[in-house]
Amino acid sequence: MTRLVADPTIGQRIQARRVLRGWSIRYAASRAGVSHATWSRIERGLQAADNRFTLAEIAAALECSPVDLVGVPVPAADRALVAAHAAVHGVRQALVDVDLSEVSPREPRPLPEVARTLELVDSLRQACDYAGASRLLPGLLRDLHAGVPGRDRAAVLRALCQAAFIASSVLRNLGHPAEAWLGAERCRDAAEAAGDPVLLGYAAYARASAANACGAFERGLALASRAVDALSGAPELVGSLQLNCALSARGMRRLDDSRGWLAEAAGLAARTGETETLTLFFGPTNVAFWRIGIEVDGGDPGRAAEIARSANPALLPLGFRQVFFYADTARALAGLRGRDAEAIRFLLAAERVAPQHVHTSPVVRETSRALLERSRRQAGGVALRGLCHRLQVG
Repeated sequence: MTRLVADPTIGQRIQARRVLRGWSIRYAASRAGVSHATWSRIERGLQAADNRFTLAEIAAALECSPVDLVGVPVPAADRALVAAHAAVHGVRQALVDVDLSEVSPREPRPLPEVARTLELVDSLRQACDYAGASRLLPGLLRDLHAGVPGRDRAAVLRALCQAAFIASSVLRNLGHPAEAWLGAERCRDAAEAAGDPVLLGYAAYARASAANACGAFERGLALASRAVDALSGAPELVGSLQLNCALSARGMRRLDDSRGWLAEAAGLAARTGETETLTLFFGPTNVAFWRIGIEVDGGDPGRAAEIARSANPALLPLGFRQVFFYADTARALAGLRGRDAEAIRFLLAAERVAPQHVHTSPVVRETSRALLERSRRQAGGVALRGLCHRLQVG
């Protein structure tokens, strides 16, 4: 069996940063707006650090990024994920290079060929095959950049907007929110050059998602809400932006505003039904998935689990959105007394549909670690121990 590589837990990273500053737990917790008991339990590994909002508050108090605290190691046994993280540099460099104020030195390829590559990359992203997508993205981005001055300018700009959106999504899910922001900025550049209000809303969604991943919820809310106000028509995009607003508002502890945005999105979804517009998959099912994640991060796992009972993940593509349903429902169940066995089943289902996503997710890793500690005390959990080994949770 492969030996686990020692790596600090999130709690240990939090403690190290606090001690470095010479702060007491009470003082640090007061800066974050969380109870000192919660902070202490997270530092000691007695409470899972799998709540995105709490992590963002702690990171802000420690004057760092949430990414600085999670530091998920890439499992050496997951060769695809190792390849995905190795490819991040190439995607980042391509995003730096595809500056629309500069002329590409590259010879443009025929648009139909590039369009086929774009379709493949998007299908890989939807399957959570981040290694496959990140391997193709640098060449795709540069080919589209090279084609901007040509006769197919409008179509190329739309394709470049989509490719940059995909790059932002892949980078965000691999745990690189700053690079995801760069991808979202390139998405906006292409949308502005195209002069398309729908693409501008699409880019705003990417930027808000990247801002939220950085813990910048106020910025995320501003970007998404302005885009909602600016759009006329495009109800699927408006609803997706409203979901981002709901997440941002909950991260800012504005519970009523968050539920208001969710209600508006749910109302739109009831009229649109299940959709595939811009591969955002807006509809009643996706609204339910977002509600589960927001409620569990907002501290109401019981409500999240209740929403999950009536959701049907099979209505959305395997991988992609389904992995969030299974992982967030697992987090909710892990927060309820006597539901650990169900939580483990949902974690294993998440790993089955999207292993690369699960193996790089800090919240999944923390939920698994907390379940493992409880399982050890209860002398059980062969399947859980296997998952934790794959996640390098010891």
